Amino acid sequence: MTSLDPDVPRLKIGFVLAKSFTLSAFALFIDTLRLASDEFDRSGRVLADWEVLASSRNLIASSCGVKVAPTSDFTDPRQFTYIVVVGGLLNSEVTIDRVTMDFLKKAATANVSLIGVCTGSFILAEAGLMKLHRTCVSWLHYNAFRERFPDHEVRSDRIFNLDRSRGSCAGGSSAADMAAMIVRKHISREAERNAMEVLQIDKARTALAIQPRRPLSLESKDPRIQAVLIAMDRHIEGKVPIEELAASVGLSRRHLERMFLAELAMSPALVYRRLRLERAKQLLLETDTSMIEIALDVGFENASNFSRAFLQVFGQTPSRLRALRSVGVG
Repeated sequence: MTSLDPDVPRLKIGFVLAKSFTLSAFALFIDTLRLASDEFDRSGRVLADWEVLASSRNLIASSCGVKVAPTSDFTDPRQFTYIVVVGGLLNSEVTIDRVTMDFLKKAATANVSLIGVCTGSFILAEAGLMKLHRTCVSWLHYNAFRERFPDHEVRSDRIFNLDRSRGSCAGGSSAADMAAMIVRKHISREAERNAMEVLQIDKARTALAIQPRRPLSLESKDPRIQAVLIAMDRHIEGKVPIEELAASVGLSRRHLERMFLAELAMSPALVYRRLRLERAKQLLLETDTSMIEIALDVGFENASNFSRAFLQVFGQTPSRLRALRSVGVG
């Protein structure tokens, strides 16, 4: 592994754990760092260092109930290369205290890079620290982020993003991928490879990797098509122009249309319409939402147009499907 260069600051990361934080995301991030810092799983802080920071030394409970003890009080944030905020459950109104919030703002003022892991990006956005940066969140939390921070740029197709002095990560196993990228940048590829091998991870994914979620019934091996499908699924009201969807993955509309026809045998517009109708079918079968509400939710102007489109795709009207559901058929 690469030895320390006395002229290069050692990688040091401070972790801030929110109330009910996600243990797996924290463990994978810090273990990637630990394994990259020393050879043969000896856990020495040779090439990197880390601390769990908090406003008190009280144990911090994760969402699964396992508790972690802080290792340091808040100190000068400039001693850290990154400060990583690990979030968790969103059903708690207060996930960090005011002292912690002030520390994060102080770190931002000092130009320390801040990273939100899992819902840690919500905490950074709540502090006003993500407004000028693109945020990556899990598809599971996308709508909640948009509702809470409507003026922020957010995406839920990629696994992580590092945008200048801000980073964000969808959580889960992608925490190891983001940590590996940081190790590669600040230590070496050899250190990254050592960490991945010990973790039994074949290869770290890049920031361009797509979140592993299949939108409804459609799938593709091309990451650009996957990203567009997820974007369609996230904007199921159908208001995003095809040109904008194509541009989001670096393609022209014509290029995207050719790819969709080759992979899915349908144009992007038809796929988008199909996804909207499949979502409507889910709502008809699983909820008691009114027909007009469902029609509007998936981008149809009235129930009549919705019913005709639904009949064309599924061979029966929405009202017929719901009637069959009520008698336990279909």
